[in-house]
Amino acid sequence: MSERTDAERERDRLERELRRAPGGGRAQPDPPAQPNPPPPVVETEDWLVPPVPLEEFAAARQAQRRPRGRGRIATLAALAAVLVAIVLLGLALRPGHQRTLAAPKAIRVLIPEGETRVQIEAIAKRDGLSGSYLTASRRSSLIDLKAYGAPRDTPDLEGFLFPATYDLDAGARASLLVEKQLVAFGENFGRQEIGRARELHVTPYQLLIVASMVEREAEVPGDRAKIAAVIYNRLRANMPLGIDATIYYAIELARHVPVYTRELTEAELHMDSPYNTRVHTGLPPTPIANPGLASIEAAAHPAHVSYLYYVAGADGCGEHVFSNTAAEFEANAAAYQAAVRRNGGHPPTCKRK
Repeated sequence: MSERTDAERERDRLERELRRAPGGGRAQPDPPAQPNPPPPVVETEDWLVPPVPLEEFAAARQAQRRPRGRGRIATLAALAAVLVAIVLLGLALRPGHQRTLAAPKAIRVLIPEGETRVQIEAIAKRDGLSGSYLTASRRSSLIDLKAYGAPRDTPDLEGFLFPATYDLDAGARASLLVEKQLVAFGENFGRQEIGRARELHVTPYQLLIVASMVEREAEVPGDRAKIAAVIYNRLRANMPLGIDATIYYAIELARHVPVYTRELTEAELHMDSPYNTRVHTGLPPTPIANPGLASIEAAAHPAHVSYLYYVAGADGCGEHVFSNTAAEFEANAAAYQAAVRRNGGHPPTCKRK
């Protein structure tokens, strides 16, 4: 028998020790099963993912990168838009750039002295103002009519709508014109005029009524203070004023159409209206027009004369003929009526050069 090798002897030794162990070579039961541990995770640069086959891992990572890319692009685009807006705003605010912006078209609205609300309404429409001037000129928070002694039932702002030239944007509201007129009135009818009304024993509103009649009656500047004197003299004498301009205004109120370019008919001279100063004594209820500064000054500072009458001159050149007695007045009035007949029923035409 051949001599055993060292490897064989070592194997025999291990077998003998195994047989001497408890259970002596019997099969041992399997150890209890342990729950499967969670798969180890692999840390990546942005998130934690379990190990998966390379193809699935690449597809998942690509799918997750797409929305992040689109979100970043959208954010960058929004930031770029904001930067562009800031740059454009800065350019627009530069002085040199402002000159290129289109300015609103400006218009000039001319309101002559002595126009009524109805007449100014036509001017506002002609000049393209928006809204109703008649509505806008009924009331305004800019002026307290009672402060001027106007009655509570005063229907509108007639008399307070100061005549002047006003600069407005094309298409501006008619109410803006009214506001500008009221501001101008306050600048031209102030403490001095109110004080003069007190000295003349009338209210400021009544002084404004006198000024409106002066504006309508006077055709030349030199007649204004004398016409104002006649009005005050007749009021003190309790005589009807007999001013035909008030009748013209009564007709305008009734028809909503100005009729100042023709002679009054006999029926109109006797019409029943509180504005008919041939029939009723005292002042008309309201101003009959919107007077300018010259007529306001004439009403505040009437001429120191005793005249009670006046009539348009027969030569048609604008001056009135003043008198103290009814006889003088009748003669002057007859001369004027004869001139009207010679001119085909129209006011006489001035032939003075």
